[in-house]
Amino acid sequence: MNEFMKIAIEEALIGMKNNEGGPFGAVIVRNGEIISRAHNEVVMTNDPTAHAEVTAIRRASRLLGRFDLSDCEIYSSCEPCPMCFAAIHWAKIKKLYYGSTREDAANIDFDDQYIYDVINGTAKELHVEVVQIDREESLAPFIEWKTKMDRVQY
Repeated sequence: MNEFMKIAIEEALIGMKNNEGGPFGAVIVRNGEIISRAHNEVVMTNDPTAHAEVTAIRRASRLLGRFDLSDCEIYSSCEPCPMCFAAIHWAKIKKLYYGSTREDAANIDFDDQYIYDVINGTAKELHVEVVQIDREESLAPFIEWKTKMDRVQY
């Protein structure tokens, strides 16, 4: 068994057994060394974004002092949800290893299919009403950003 996946699974078990969140764990590795490890902390923190992968990314970024994790890999005990998958991309992580599938997660009542359906435009009903307002006014920061000389691109 892969040593980093083993640790991701251990993290999943720790969080679950301590009732800190669902049975999910993640490990971020750089040059064969663990940079961060985390488990789902949604219940413990009352933060719906405190998934294992997002928590591991936050810890790795804080430790390394940067938001670009392109020299890192992530090991997740389960196929990441859409939010975590997006976070992995935003962090520029180049390689994702995962264990269980999203279908395996759905079998224990962690079903992301609805979110995939919303993203794909195939959801039969929407749970969130989306209304665009005040576009012209909200463009002001974008206009300023475009000419900002000291901006940090990411």
